[in-house]
Amino acid sequence: MPPVEADTDRLRADVENVLLAGPVGDAAGAVPVPVTRERVSAWLDAGGFTYFVDTDGDLGGIWHGRVFYFLVLGDDGQVLQVRGQWHRQATIERLGDILEICNAWNADRIWPKTYTRVRDDGAVVVCAEVTVGVEHGASDDQLGQLLECGLSTGAMFFEHLDAAFPDPLGAAP
Repeated sequence: MPPVEADTDRLRADVENVLLAGPVGDAAGAVPVPVTRERVSAWLDAGGFTYFVDTDGDLGGIWHGRVFYFLVLGDDGQVLQVRGQWHRQATIERLGDILEICNAWNADRIWPKTYTRVRDDGAVVVCAEVTVGVEHGASDDQLGQLLECGLSTGAMFFEHLDAAFPDPLGAAP
């Protein structure tokens, strides 16, 4: 499927904002500090987001009807990952179609990385993730940009999937 032009333009602008944004305001002199779950939680609190902590201590929430997790990985929190999952599952017969969409997205865009998982029952789960090395820490503004990038680009990919595979229950009979 060809990408939706509005999505492509919006994604390009989001990526450019993250990559090209220079220090602003207080961030100009901000010293990067280690990225922790507590800092991610503080960002979520400051944004007024509702979220949960699962049994592993990972932070997650629902944005635009999709579950996203915010993971701080590595012994010293050197990797930040925002991972989302599409709100629907597909049958194994649709795997080829979905893989084509994921591969086309990954070939044309930096973020998010998109992929599928096939469960034991044959259900296809579609994921999107933004993974960033933060071994040198991040300022509050940088952390916010990374988290927003993970959420916005993941949501854009899932909207792209929704357009390719419209929900049959979303239309009147």
